[in-house]
Amino acid sequence: MADIKFSEVVKILEAIESTSKRTEMTKLLVLLFKKTPSEVIDKVIYFIQGQLLPDWVGLELGIGEKLAMRALSIASGVSLRTIEETYKKIGDLGEAAERVLTSKRRGTSILDFLGATGATTRELTMGRVYDTLMKIAKATGEGAQDTKISLLASLLSEASPREAKYILRFVTGRLRLGVADMTILDALAEAFAGGKARRDILERAYNVHPDLGYIAKVLVREGIEGIKKFRITPGVPVLPMLAERLSSSSEILAKLGGRCIAEYKYDGERAQIHKIGDKVVIYSRRLENLTHAFPDVCELVRKHIKSKEAIIEGEIVAYNPETDELLPFQELMHRRRKHNVEEAMRMYPVKLFLFDCLYVDGEELTDAPLLMRKKKLIEIVEETDRVSLARWRIVDNTKDLELFFNEAISEGCEGLVCKSLKGDSIYQMGARGWLWIKFKRDYRSEMTDTVDLVAVGAFWGKGKRGGTYGALLLAAYDPETDTFKTVCKCGSGFTDEDLARLPEIFKPYVIPHKHPRVDSKIEADVWFVPAIVLEVIGAEITLSPLHTCGYGAIKEGVGLAIRFPRFTGRWRFDKKPEQATTVKEIIEMYKRQKKVVREA
Repeated sequence: MADIKFSEVVKILEAIESTSKRTEMTKLLVLLFKKTPSEVIDKVIYFIQGQLLPDWVGLELGIGEKLAMRALSIASGVSLRTIEETYKKIGDLGEAAERVLTSKRRGTSILDFLGATGATTRELTMGRVYDTLMKIAKATGEGAQDTKISLLASLLSEASPREAKYILRFVTGRLRLGVADMTILDALAEAFAGGKARRDILERAYNVHPDLGYIAKVLVREGIEGIKKFRITPGVPVLPMLAERLSSSSEILAKLGGRCIAEYKYDGERAQIHKIGDKVVIYSRRLENLTHAFPDVCELVRKHIKSKEAIIEGEIVAYNPETDELLPFQELMHRRRKHNVEEAMRMYPVKLFLFDCLYVDGEELTDAPLLMRKKKLIEIVEETDRVSLARWRIVDNTKDLELFFNEAISEGCEGLVCKSLKGDSIYQMGARGWLWIKFKRDYRSEMTDTVDLVAVGAFWGKGKRGGTYGALLLAAYDPETDTFKTVCKCGSGFTDEDLARLPEIFKPYVIPHKHPRVDSKIEADVWFVPAIVLEVIGAEITLSPLHTCGYGAIKEGVGLAIRFPRFTGRWRFDKKPEQATTVKEIIEMYKRQKKVVREA
């Protein structure tokens, strides 16, 4: 089978790591993809993404830092204690491995090295590295841990110090290259589709089949015509449609043509549910496989969705069966556990509220108008006390919209989602557009609604907070530039337990420099890979020369900042960083504050 030397891949990874420019990253990826055989291009892409398969498959290596260090000790012949000390000093197990192996092999003749390790002069290939890592992931049952260590040690013993660095970073989930999925799509378009002009065709394929390795293999073998054949497939999640945000009923109706569907916005776990016969798979908003956490929801779908195959969307919401009262999202987080699921199911029962239908028995519905999708959903759902359609109504005036909004709030919901009824009201996979608009709180007098922000850095605490982070640097997402722009430093709202846990929570995401996708004028003490989303509330949004969110959008030379930000206690692990509150939303929220006239 045609393959590529792993050392060639590592060269490109090192070059990518040394640049923060997306254009440079794209050029380097194009160079790598063009020299990679079709048989292994998927493996190269998965490795760059830091995964063996797409996240929605749910395959994990099952090797933590301690096991990785044991494998390195076996491969290098260096004591575990020395490796631990080196790692503690450097803070990067990959770099620690490179240093240990370089030092060890510098003092060993090549004949001694080959005799001691059993290594051969054959260079590692990407295929061999990937296949070994896959064997590690699939090792289960009695003795699995020893098998994993043995396989990893064997791989490290054949790797050069530089190769070992990237293997161990991959294994411990700290590859941290800063390469976004959209950058990979850009590179694939440049390399095999005739340029970025055809990126939209690749992106559409990615929306219905979010597996970049698979897309690349099809593109190389079948060309752009093969990509055009991609269709929705039950069992493969599609990227969810997202909503914009406005706080005025009159603005919402004007934006939607004077008439819309208004629908309860439940405070739950958004779920994309795939039914294939008796098999049911549940994916989260960020395409994590949550099937294991909701066996009761799977059973409800089997019993009350009348089609053989379907892809439907809804909200899973915790509730009190004694009062029928809906409970807040935080109660639902107890259901995400992997152990004692039966106990969690008993303690935190749920309801399923369905709001969209993307596929039914071979019929793809994403290009159908919303009312047609609603009609199909009504046809296939048998409503019960635990399975029902999300409450909705058609409105054409501000009075009715505001009454329905207040009703939703009183029922324990977050507000409404207002949806277009026009002929172009398709399901826009992976897009945030004006076909759906969130109607939450009024931002005109003060910041009374929460925002979801991404932690991109931290500052060390002092006094009582010594030894942990005193505050986090938080950012909003800018989809136009695919970057995260800072909007506040947040140190309030954290419990003592939260504060003690912060370094541990963010440990997998710590990097030695600002991430390439982070736009910050503030220098943090510690930088993170943008990964963890937190819910934050503040007093108001103000102009700020220190932050980059909305920089220059309101006034030249200044951005926007959240004044007196406070963590609500809600970790949004259900959201990808790219699904956080956008810069555009922050700008719109600012414009609706009463103080905006005086400040501008």
